[in-house]
This record gives sequence, C-alpha cells and structure tokens, in this order.
Amino acid sequence: MTLAEPDVQRLSVRLRTGTRSEHDDAQGSGFLDRLAAGTLPREAYADLAAQHWFIYETLEQAAAAMAADPVAGAFVLPELTRLPALTADLAVLAPDAAPGSPRLAALPATQEYCARLRAVAFDQPWAFVAHHYTRYLGDLSGGQFLGPAIAKAYGLNGAGHQFFVFEGVSPPAFRNRYRALLDEAAFSPEDAQLLLAEVSEAYRLNIAVLAELKERWSA
Repeated sequence: MTLAEPDVQRLSVRLRTGTRSEHDDAQGSGFLDRLAAGTLPREAYADLAAQHWFIYETLEQAAAAMAADPVAGAFVLPELTRLPALTADLAVLAPDAAPGSPRLAALPATQEYCARLRAVAFDQPWAFVAHHYTRYLGDLSGGQFLGPAIAKAYGLNGAGHQFFVFEGVSPPAFRNRYRALLDEAAFSPEDAQLLLAEVSEAYRLNIAVLAELKERWSA
C-alpha cells in the first residue's frame, strides 16, 4: 500500500476527480458566460432564476424529507437554503410574473431534472447527497464569480442576485467542512458507487437545462 492510497479512497476525492469532465462541461455551456458578459437580455437571467427556483423547490422539499435520516441529515444545512433568495430575486427580475406562469415556466429539461429528484432524492440518502453536493457546492463556488459579474452586467445593486449570496458562509472553509462530511458519511461501498453515478446524472441534468436556455436565448 502506498501512502497516497488512503487519500485516493476518500469519497470527497473520488467525487472531485471522478466527475471533473462533467463539471468542466457544465462550466463550458456558454450560456453562463454570456450572462456574465451581459450579452443576453435581462429576461434571460430571469429565466435562469426561474429554472433554479423549480429545481431548488424540489431539492429543498427533499431536504425536509431527509432531515431525520442518520446519514443524509448531516447534509441538511439551513445556511445553504436558496428558495427564499430565488423568490426574492424573481420579485425584482419579473415582478409581474410568478414561477409556473407562462413567462416563468419550467423548461422540459427542468421538468426532467425535478422528476429525477422526486424519484430518488426523497428516500435514498446517496441520491440526496449526490444532488445536494452537485447543486450547492457548485453554486457556492461558481457563484462567487458569476453573481458579481451578473450584478454588474445588469445593474443590480443588492437585489436581484441574492441567489449567489450565502450570508455568513466562507466558501473555502465551508468546502472543507463539506468534504469532511462526505468522508465521514457512513455509505456502504455499493451506495458510494451509486452516489458517484448520481453525481454524473445530476451534472447531465444541469447541462441539459443550460443547453435549453442557450438555445432559447440564442434564437
């Protein structure tokens, strides 16, 4: 056994290395880059916020269902909750519309994403943690660049981009805390493999949403 082997076997390391290509694909969608550059209309950003609203509504319902689970419950962290921030953002970005209205409807890819969450994340700890990890750590990390860029591009001063603001959370410290939770979680080898596969599925679903948004706003 080499000295590196124990570290390689840690779940947090396996997640980071095993899904690197999917992570890069999500970052390279093009839609987010155009939002950050301000080359899309403000309505495109409202559309992204609406799709996030549907996804986080479902994911945070799953969190409530899994809060008492002995494994998944450790990942139900109130400071990460995003739905109130998204609701407030949409009140600024689209004050005359509500999620589910024709203007802020869930895209087919978003509907598929939410259906997958309902199918597995409400009662399978490995699935809940897979989707929780993919969404919250991605938005916490990427949002540190994307949030300020969008705020500058669309003239948002405090309101309209609260989704990207995690009050009281230090991203580097939180990432370390989260990785420790992953490494300490009592997943069986079989469930750990299912978790890894579900993270890849979560990335696929997210990429599909961004691809639909890109197609809609490139027309």
